[in-house]
Amino acid sequence: MRRHRRTVQSHVVEFSCPRCGASVDARFYGPCDGCRTQLREAFRAEGRVVEVAEYEPKMSVTPNAVALKDD
Repeated sequence: MRRHRRTVQSHVVEFSCPRCGASVDARFYGPCDGCRTQLREAFRAEGRVVEVAEYEPKMSVTPNAVALKDD
């Protein structure tokens, strides 16, 4: 059995930037390069360590009789 791979052709499309309205030629719809740079700088954040309580399993299930059986 031979499978054929489909190749996706991505054409450059002209549209206006949804953020600033400038004319953009790009493969995908979205903000222009200038707006993308501004957004990255505006929302850049440093990673932080989050303290989380240690996981303790719930004991709401009763043990199985087979599991408790002595050999």
